[in-house]
Formats: sequence, C-alpha cells, structure tokens
Amino acid sequence: MKQAPEHLVALIEPIVEGLGYECVGIEYNPHPRHGMLRIYIDSENGILLDDCTKVSHQLSGMLDVEDPIQGEYQLEVSSPGEDRPFFKLSQFEKYIGSSVNVSLFKPIDKRRKITGLIQAVDGDAVMIVEGEQTLKVPFQAMSKARLVPEYLLKKGGRSGK
Repeated sequence: MKQAPEHLVALIEPIVEGLGYECVGIEYNPHPRHGMLRIYIDSENGILLDDCTKVSHQLSGMLDVEDPIQGEYQLEVSSPGEDRPFFKLSQFEKYIGSSVNVSLFKPIDKRRKITGLIQAVDGDAVMIVEGEQTLKVPFQAMSKARLVPEYLLKKGGRSGK
C-alpha cells in the first residue's frame, strides 16, 4: 500500500489521535518541487471542513518544528470519503461484505486489477470474491485498495480510481 514512511507515521498518528480522530492513513508522494503529504482522518460523527482545518493547523506546527521532509510539499488533510482507501489489513476486516477495488504490483491470474466482495482476512491476505471466483490476495501485493461506494454498485458503475 502507498503508506508513508514509518518515521512520518510515528510523528503524525499520535497528533491526529490525540485530537480525537482516527488516522485512516497517510500518503506521501515525494517530489523535489511538488511533493504531497495527505492525511486521511475519520471520526464516528464524520468529518467536516473544521475538523480538517484543526488537524492541519496542529500538524503544520509540528512539521515546521520537526522538519522531517526535505524539499517543498503540500500538506492535505482529508476525509476518506465513500471510496475510502485502505492502508492496513484491519481496515479490510472492518468492511467484510463490502465491495473493493484492488490494484496489484504483480498480476494474480494475469490481472492487475480486482473488483469484488471482501470475504475474509486470512493471515496477511484478503479473500476477495469476484463473480464465481475467490481470490486470496496477499496484502503486500496490493499497490492500492479502495472501497466501492454503494451508489456506484446500484448504478452498475465502478470507481475510476
């Protein structure tokens, strides 16, 4: 998964959780001039713009002091949305029975993209039912995974992400 390096996670997660939010995941895309640090937050009551602003303000101060990232980057704090990304195996467990889009580093059954229902988490793999087929997808083989929103399933469409 596209999780940020461990030293960034160790700095950011405690601040987000200390403010009363769940740190769903952290994406870091380094670039000399256009880097991006995106933090996904959630709470039982959902996320509003004020929540993102509050977390962003706290993180900005810490990142300025600690300076863990070389070069310029943009800080973004966001709700995971209905097509929430998955960063941890435990997130798949939480959504058993839901549809997911998974992109893979290496093909499984000659395919790099899988869309299906999360059936179970088995050790370090996720069991995904696609049509009549059940695939055991190792978590480490996933480059990206996102929940498929219910409204897309009802329309028969798929997420383009």
